[in-house]
Amino acid sequence: MSKTTEHKEGKASVKAVYFTSKTLSDGSHPFMIRITKDRKLKYIATGLSLHPNYWNPKKKEVRRSYPEPDRENLLVRLEEWEKKYAEAAKTLSLADEQHDAPAVAKKAAEGRQAQRRIKLLAYIEELAAGMVVAGQVGNSTVYRDLGNQLAKHLASKAGIGEPPLGKGLEPQRIAWVQQHDIPFDQVTVAFCQQWEEALRGSGIEEITLSLRFRTLRAVLNKAIAAGVAKVEKYPFARNVAEKHKFQVGKFDVSTAKRAITRDDIRRLENLVVTTERHQLAKAVFAFSFYCGGINFVDLAQLRWQNLLPADGGLRLTYVRQKTGGKFSVKLLAPVEAIVEQYRAITQVSLTSYLLPILDATKHLTPSQVKNRLHKILGQVNADLKELGEKAGIATPLTTYVARHSFATTLRRSGANTAVISQAMGHKSEAVTAIYLDSFASEQVDAAFEGLL
Repeated sequence: MSKTTEHKEGKASVKAVYFTSKTLSDGSHPFMIRITKDRKLKYIATGLSLHPNYWNPKKKEVRRSYPEPDRENLLVRLEEWEKKYAEAAKTLSLADEQHDAPAVAKKAAEGRQAQRRIKLLAYIEELAAGMVVAGQVGNSTVYRDLGNQLAKHLASKAGIGEPPLGKGLEPQRIAWVQQHDIPFDQVTVAFCQQWEEALRGSGIEEITLSLRFRTLRAVLNKAIAAGVAKVEKYPFARNVAEKHKFQVGKFDVSTAKRAITRDDIRRLENLVVTTERHQLAKAVFAFSFYCGGINFVDLAQLRWQNLLPADGGLRLTYVRQKTGGKFSVKLLAPVEAIVEQYRAITQVSLTSYLLPILDATKHLTPSQVKNRLHKILGQVNADLKELGEKAGIATPLTTYVARHSFATTLRRSGANTAVISQAMGHKSEAVTAIYLDSFASEQVDAAFEGLL
């Protein structure tokens, strides 16, 4: 007579769900993996998200209006996530061992970790995807650029054609990575030296070389911290005694001083322009100069709700995307004039963008915002160079020049260095850059008066 078990363990159900209970900084909702076992739920973040405009709540599916190939890529990635956790649920069920939803998640994580141990490019893409969810689109681009460049190098070493490049989500790229990816322990000192030689042969600048290797170093540091790479294989020098290892600090990343004088600022302000593009370029430069050297990415994403009445004027409050630092700046007369210039054009509601760079009805996803900002920044910098030449300014103008000129002008006016660092949110003043009121607002406002 055959034996029977008193308990037959059931299989957990796994499903990718559109998680509307959480809203990300860009207005999108994330996709989560929902594991259900014995009426208990566990949610796992996938790193994928979608703006509600592209979700059909009745059919519970991604609308066909979502642009291709992004729609197909999203569906492929969601299917992969479901498959990973469904296989883990099946494995535990077949083992007939009592388990719950967290056990399924742990089992899937073990499989993912084992897979990541031997895959550099896949791990880079996972980091980039997580950054997108966190709203760090700029950082995700840096990491995906690293992945693309490493993939090209690996293809060149293998003597095969260039890999399909992109966001790391395309099915063709996924297949290529699975076939040609390398384990972390192959990222040796010799590997770094060969890649440096290849990059130099392509003619890239020192500052780009530094960025590539600093990002690769960060990837390896994260991998070691996560337990998916071995510290013994680390190729980068961590102290002066490790001279035999790869030195990231050897790259020359110094830049020429780019500040222009106060007289140059006046010449640009007095230059008569006749086109909307040139008006926007002047506005961006002046806004940055008079508002603490605010960078273009933050400036372009300011909304009317960031302006608050204060002391008979206006105060700009915003959070810097790169550092999370909070800033509050009193608007000086030149910036108030710019605000009034664009009020009738852009102020549809408090959530409308302040300057006519982004459109809240068109630029919905992080990638759409990033692409638009990249396009307009190039346009603004090209226009600034043209305006600078017309105004007789020797230094080629860019938005960065406005930021540097702000700091230099304040310093020449006698402002304290710590106050300038506070206003610009420099990392060297990390403690004071988080909250503006760590310095008296009156002191910062008084310093800004030196710009006039």
